[in-house]
Amino acid sequence: MKLYRTANGPVMEDRGEYYQLPETEWDVLLNRRDLEMVLTSLSRRGTRLPKFDPQTQALPPITRQEVWAAGVTYFRSRTARMEESKAAGGGDFYDRVYSADRPELFFKASARRVSGTGQKVRIRRDSKWNVPEPELALVLNSHGEIVGYTIGNDMSSRDIEGENPLYLPQAKVYAACCGLGPGILVRQSPLEPETEIVIEIRRSGVTAFEGRTTLANLKRTPQELAGYLFREDEFADGCFLLTGTGIVPPDEFTLEPDDEIRITIEPIGTLINFVTCG
Repeated sequence: MKLYRTANGPVMEDRGEYYQLPETEWDVLLNRRDLEMVLTSLSRRGTRLPKFDPQTQALPPITRQEVWAAGVTYFRSRTARMEESKAAGGGDFYDRVYSADRPELFFKASARRVSGTGQKVRIRRDSKWNVPEPELALVLNSHGEIVGYTIGNDMSSRDIEGENPLYLPQAKVYAACCGLGPGILVRQSPLEPETEIVIEIRRSGVTAFEGRTTLANLKRTPQELAGYLFREDEFADGCFLLTGTGIVPPDEFTLEPDDEIRITIEPIGTLINFVTCG
């Protein structure tokens, strides 16, 4: 089943049918340890919606949560980061992170910096090399348990990060730097390793870049990443954790204003964002 945040409260999708749920507190729902059972129960008291379009009616699935991210979790990402930072003497850092027991974890966004499906994400005015990073996002409750999955768009300024690894916060954290959505796939069991992450970037109606990978290429398990995030931190309202990207466009590619970014992870859905600058 899937859960969507809307202007009228949570909406649940089950077997192709949509239900407006009686529970209006998004944060209360996300922090239920038995979320799947709760949604099943609520759907019996919900109002069936004959017409609901997640791409036009869903809001970003986040309110008081934070978004964190894991880096260098795919070999392709490791290689790209080493190349872009080699001139600054930081290339070896990413190889070490990829091989280390401890993952790279960093703060990505607060709720106000997050765009939902159909909304705009931003590229920085002071950057000339910008890419989206399509990622599986974990939905974690306040106990650190994975209660669901959604799609993340980790917008990144590769030239800023490549100039100096210490510039990572500026390359990653700014207004409209993250996309999440369209909704949350609620399930207790892990996604299958063969689950695909697919990205298409359209420019003036034409495909400018496309790529795909699978979760089988993810070096660390979602449970491992979540465990490290919650080791010495607390998230009273739960949080989102982006698990890293295995798709990196070629060095000559950079996003342009009005580009359309489409990230698909079945069975979650498709996250669509449009690019703006500054």
